Amino acid sequence: MSLQNKQVLLARRPAGALRMDDFTVRTREFSEELASGEILVRNRFVSVDPYQRLLAGGGDTFTQPVSVGEPMPGWAAGEVIASRDPKLFPGDKVVTYLGWQIFGICRGESARKVGLRGLPLAAYLGVAGMPGVTAYLGIFDIGRPKAGETVVVSAASGAVGSAAGQLARMHGCRVVGVAGGGAKCRHIVEDFGFAAAVDYKAGDLSGNLRKNVPEGIDVYFDGVGGTILEAVLPLLNLFARIVLCGHISTYDRPETPGPKGWDFLLSRRVRLEGFIVGDRLDRWLEALGRLERWAAEGKLRYEETIVEGLENAPAALLGLFQGKSLGKLVVAI
Repeated sequence: MSLQNKQVLLARRPAGALRMDDFTVRTREFSEELASGEILVRNRFVSVDPYQRLLAGGGDTFTQPVSVGEPMPGWAAGEVIASRDPKLFPGDKVVTYLGWQIFGICRGESARKVGLRGLPLAAYLGVAGMPGVTAYLGIFDIGRPKAGETVVVSAASGAVGSAAGQLARMHGCRVVGVAGGGAKCRHIVEDFGFAAAVDYKAGDLSGNLRKNVPEGIDVYFDGVGGTILEAVLPLLNLFARIVLCGHISTYDRPETPGPKGWDFLLSRRVRLEGFIVGDRLDRWLEALGRLERWAAEGKLRYEETIVEGLENAPAALLGLFQGKSLGKLVVAI
């Protein structure tokens, strides 16, 4: 089988903020043969996620960075077009880690077959995929909220934050989201059911956050770090929990100093735990099953920003760090 495969490659290591010329697009003939147990997948959607900036940087991170000249790695959703795995057949819909390309080969055992139970295929890269699992495990395994507690979520209009906040709300918590801009703040309150929202772009972040958590903060789900984490620390209650899921405010600026106020962690006996969702693979099936059902039933709402064309994936990633997307960002190909 001979196919034309388009790929987005890392052209060079980014220095500081991402630039379009950090990436290049290549089209080449794809004619690899399948080995026993392998499948050939035609991707329909590829995921755009903050951690891909870390992979491009090539530094010390939680997973293998991408090499210059190689396709950008990442989650993808598509369909099997050829198979030498007895459990998968042409036409099956699967989620894989084949990255930013149209076609790819992987072991069938590494692909997740999805049944599209009332959800579109792209949702399996978001609410019913890795971001949803991150929210689920971060909230329930690390945050461990109790009904009546106050939970604050940063990047609350994004794929992970919006799900994390809704899961805490479903658990009986009062949830306050931090997001950038009035439109995103209204969205998380009106559409996702957050009790309140704080616009970090509006100025006086500490004062506005304090007004919205009159009883303090019991759980903080942090995907941002930086000044938002710094504003949260003085407001933590005794025995509060911090789910340290990411620090996207510093991904483009690794020299940024850490937040002030770490002394509050000691005086208020706060538990802070760094969290990488790939460390808890034994918990994924439970999380995915519940997330898929809740989303299909409308109990867990989600938003998607869909960009058309694989060649536009680099611009989409740049836009992610500029706050241009809402909810889960995917590229349709």
